[in-house]
Amino acid sequence: MPRIPIGEAFETLVDFLRVEWKVFFSALRSIIESVVELVEFCLGFPPYWVFAIIIAFIAYKRVGKGIAIFSVIGIFVIEAMGMWDATVSTLSLIVAATAIALLLGLPTGILAAKFKPVSSVLRPILDLMQTMPAFVYLIPSVLFFRIGEVPAVISTIIFSMPPVIRLTELGIRQVPEELTEAGEAYGSLWHQMLFKIQLPLAMPTIMAGINQCIMLSLSMVVIASMIGAGGLGTIVLTGVSTLKVGMSFEGGLAVVVIAIILDRLTQGRAPKK
Repeated sequence: MPRIPIGEAFETLVDFLRVEWKVFFSALRSIIESVVELVEFCLGFPPYWVFAIIIAFIAYKRVGKGIAIFSVIGIFVIEAMGMWDATVSTLSLIVAATAIALLLGLPTGILAAKFKPVSSVLRPILDLMQTMPAFVYLIPSVLFFRIGEVPAVISTIIFSMPPVIRLTELGIRQVPEELTEAGEAYGSLWHQMLFKIQLPLAMPTIMAGINQCIMLSLSMVVIASMIGAGGLGTIVLTGVSTLKVGMSFEGGLAVVVIAIILDRLTQGRAPKK
């Protein structure tokens, strides 16, 4: 069977976009750089102990005393290992990528729930985004945006956005039809139906999508250290490449602490039985 040059065709498309859309990618790079710098400034402005207190307070209100104590201890351990600055860099990338992914993913999921043709078109695209190996996203991102934080954010958005779209669509579709019909019977407009009935009832499912988005963002940001993303991923990568077991373990431990805190905060309090 003759070989189909799919790779060559994709490479040609990438080269075409690099040349013809150069202004667009340059402007997008500037915007994302500004967003990341703003987030990093906001996260890095307070001392680590003030940040720990703020996170502990939020954790106590949302989850409980246990995770609040863990958050304080975890952040102090990260500072004691000398990795707080790298953690702030990693968190800034996660926050920026997650915010953009939610800004794009939530409306897309709502459209997919409302219009079946949109859902049918999105399904294979989301399948491709979720199953494509994460490393594959890095090369086109570097070609379009050069090495640094911006291609890391772009790769992270592509990798982490599918759960938001899928679970937003699922949550809205799972709203009981009786409630939707009741809203229509009372003369609710489409935006009233969406914001007062469908989204509140779908919120647990949507929050699960947001949680998955954040976790995938964290995993991708670490991988993206290969293209100059910085942060904890660079520490882990340096430790692995130089066979420094202690350095890679400390970087990995900091990632685990951040992952547990973010996971518990976005899950919220478990319902009492």
